[in-house]
Amino acid sequence: MSGSSWRHHRYGPAIISLIVYLPAVGVAWWVVTTAPTQSVLWNTLIADVAATLVVFVASVLTRNSSIYDPYWSVAPPLIAIYWFVAIGNAELTPREWLAFGLVLLWALRLTFNCMRRWRSYAEQDFRYLDLKARFGRLYPLVDLLGIELYPTVLVFLGCIPLLAVAESEESLGLLDGFAVAITFAAILLETVADEQMWAYRKTRTPNAPICTKGVWAYSQHPNYVGELLFWWGIYLFGLASGMSAPWMIAGALAMTLLFVLISVPMMVTRKRERYPNYDALVKDIPVLFPKPF
Repeated sequence: MSGSSWRHHRYGPAIISLIVYLPAVGVAWWVVTTAPTQSVLWNTLIADVAATLVVFVASVLTRNSSIYDPYWSVAPPLIAIYWFVAIGNAELTPREWLAFGLVLLWALRLTFNCMRRWRSYAEQDFRYLDLKARFGRLYPLVDLLGIELYPTVLVFLGCIPLLAVAESEESLGLLDGFAVAITFAAILLETVADEQMWAYRKTRTPNAPICTKGVWAYSQHPNYVGELLFWWGIYLFGLASGMSAPWMIAGALAMTLLFVLISVPMMVTRKRERYPNYDALVKDIPVLFPKPF
């Protein structure tokens, strides 16, 4: 591909992501193996930030902040397996297998959906474009702190209960079953929501600009509901492991605040701008959490 044609190639996002994320993971591995501190937790956080900086440099060089988007789903399974192997025994415990299997399933599904929707590297998330127009020359700083490092820290906090899974000597119990049920239900809800939205977009008409069928009839953002349930499921795995530190709930709480206070309001504002009759179309559909009755 010559000139800027690579930006418009259908597989450009996947190829560029692979080129960027391989060295990012390599840098993270170098950080944890050189062990800058005596704490596995802090070493992982430093490695996580180092990998994010590699992705940030790539976003600047390629002029597309969306290259960070896959990081949300790529980092958790790598963090989980590192903790399980670095702290646990040579063989994973049943709880570690359950937790890792669900995290991996979630990651594969979310990454696939991201790449399916990202049709060319010329495309970029509308929120990033809005921020670029708003902040101008300060945008690289906004990109680094707000678009990349902030989500990295949130996801890291969300993963911390997995550290309790790695350290646990507790036998499987009823709470583990509850954690599995919630986490799997979350993945299933996200999958159904994304597939229904994907099918809807192929047949969308001017008379029906908003999907209100299937799970989208119960929430304006069922995919976000699924994402929140996933992180609370991970927290439950920590509780099942005997996790006692109250601050380990910080990740699930931070995720909830992110979606309730930032992500959902931004999406609603966007839809209202695109569709003047948006409120009328969804007047009986809850913005996020479905009504109990």
